[in-house]
Amino acid sequence: MSRFTLNDRPVAFRMDPQTPLLWGLRSAANLTGTKFGCGAGDCGACMVLIDGEAIRSCLVSLGEVEGRSVTTIEALSRDRSHPVQQAFVAEGAIQCGFCTPGFVIAAAALLGRNADPSAAEIGEALPNLCRCGAYPRILRAVRRAGRVIRGEETIAAAPAPGISAEDAARSVPAMDAD
Repeated sequence: MSRFTLNDRPVAFRMDPQTPLLWGLRSAANLTGTKFGCGAGDCGACMVLIDGEAIRSCLVSLGEVEGRSVTTIEALSRDRSHPVQQAFVAEGAIQCGFCTPGFVIAAAALLGRNADPSAAEIGEALPNLCRCGAYPRILRAVRRAGRVIRGEETIAAAPAPGISAEDAARSVPAMDAD
């Protein structure tokens, strides 16, 4: 049994300790924001924070995270108010969205250590692959998030996903049958 902290909660996984963390997160914890891309550590779609460091979860076993703290995209900020998440939306750095969680996690780790990285530092810290080619927008989003973290800029918060309670409670008019 592997015991660690997952998204600020203690967990115990009753899986083979050699199971990749990625599969424990997706299969046992139902945290599907961490994506399976290549399984070889090349694409970065499965990036999570382990003790604050961006790590590819397909390359780490459940046994290796014993006693550590793991943060997935679901817990980076539950209301999507993290500056990186806001900047990705504001800069249109999301195309198909498959790679986005990995990029956001890697950018959050980078900006947590260095809120004013150079383009080279961003490139080194974000080795992720984007099949849609949104790299220029991703770079702009990381730089913008850095400005927000440094207090030089603000971003109006994006609306929370889903339907508002008011809209959900509103009755839908009946359709006329012709």
